[in-house]
Amino acid sequence: MTTGSPAPVKEKKEKRQRKNKQVADEKAPLLPSKQEEDVSLDGFSGASFAGAVFNLSTTIVGAGIMALPATMKVLGLGPGIVMIVFVAFLTEASIEMLLRSSRAGKSVSYAGVMGDAFGRIGRMLLQLCVVINNIGVLIVYMIIIGDVLSGTSSSGVHHSGILEGWFGVHWWNGRFFILLVTTLGVFAPLACFKRVDSLRYTSALSVALAVVFVVITAGITIVKLINGSIAMPRWLPNVTDLTSVWKLFTVVPVLVTAYICHYNVHTIDNELEDSSQIQSIVRTSLGLCSTVYITTSFFGFLLFGDSTLDDVLANFDSNLGIPYSSVLNDAVRVSYVIHLMLVFPIIFFALRLNLDGLLFPSSGPLVLDNRRFALISAGLIGVVFLGANFIPSIWDAFQFTGATAAVCIGFIFPAAITLRDAHCVSTKKDKILSIFMIVLAVFSNVVAIYSDAYSIFKRSQDGSRA
Repeated sequence: MTTGSPAPVKEKKEKRQRKNKQVADEKAPLLPSKQEEDVSLDGFSGASFAGAVFNLSTTIVGAGIMALPATMKVLGLGPGIVMIVFVAFLTEASIEMLLRSSRAGKSVSYAGVMGDAFGRIGRMLLQLCVVINNIGVLIVYMIIIGDVLSGTSSSGVHHSGILEGWFGVHWWNGRFFILLVTTLGVFAPLACFKRVDSLRYTSALSVALAVVFVVITAGITIVKLINGSIAMPRWLPNVTDLTSVWKLFTVVPVLVTAYICHYNVHTIDNELEDSSQIQSIVRTSLGLCSTVYITTSFFGFLLFGDSTLDDVLANFDSNLGIPYSSVLNDAVRVSYVIHLMLVFPIIFFALRLNLDGLLFPSSGPLVLDNRRFALISAGLIGVVFLGANFIPSIWDAFQFTGATAAVCIGFIFPAAITLRDAHCVSTKKDKILSIFMIVLAVFSNVVAIYSDAYSIFKRSQDGSRA
């Protein structure tokens, strides 16, 4: 007896066909579409809830996790944890407003929503910000991978890499060769996937490795708490003068960058079998990542206290004062390096799509043009590889370009779209929240950039005196 079953099947098929048509009609081919021919060729009928959560979580959890314990050193444990939760809620609100505007305007990409609200200039500005942010992030990832595996002397003091510590100094574990092998053996193959859902298994492993890092850090901290070798750190910030007050704002770009995932939300949404799940996916991913962030920040700052470095991974380069210290140090660094390798293709995916939209706005979908797909992929991988090899340290530059582009992507653009309200879907509450986000983002980043610039100037001045 099959009474009632044909109608739901037919309705589901029609819904999928309508969605496919929207993607095909979108003028800016920024996102891979779930084409009918793709479905018939490889049986792909839509991404799963779990796969989407892992892909979005991997977009969120990147190098930012290592900078969060340092924010605790600035803010103290109490305000630091509150700020992590606060920025997570702001991120969820900004994504919700972005998705609502895209539904009203039938846009299937972030750039499409910006184009709908602000025309061609808005679209191009968003694409440019994504390109700047993601290139900076990927170069940072590759530099960290090189530093951890092969060592670094950029600070004037040589820090041995894992391979150098295990096997000694050889040509095959030098920085250039290791990054070349990683690029050709890991990044290039993963960059060849044309659907973000194809990366769901590597994303799941990436999230698992982030959890491994948290578990090891928590275990070391608990052991040291039991034997009484560490004390409870500060719960409140150490504010002594006006300079220390301004320094509190420097954590905002770090927190904002840690939650940036907006440029991949539409990509993941377009591949879902059921688009109504996207809000639940966003909330689940943000909840998972916030838990990882809070746990990492708490135990990382508890473990190293005021000695916590800007990149807490660098703290795992010395004796931890417990048995098997060197083994645990290597486990932390190896798990984190593999985590970054698996995050790379997710960030690269959005970079390639937005660069294609910026350079070829009138061309057909990128996934249907193999030659364009290969050339853009190879060109971008080459730029990132060269940047990681010939730029010894880009942290200062990344603080300016990355944080500024990230805050635009995460808060300023979604808030501006809501205030523009081209389709009259924004509430009074949405507009008040949007004004608050823009004011907070602009003020905090101006103060942060000023503080960073002042620190760089002071360091150079002290260096010239010495």
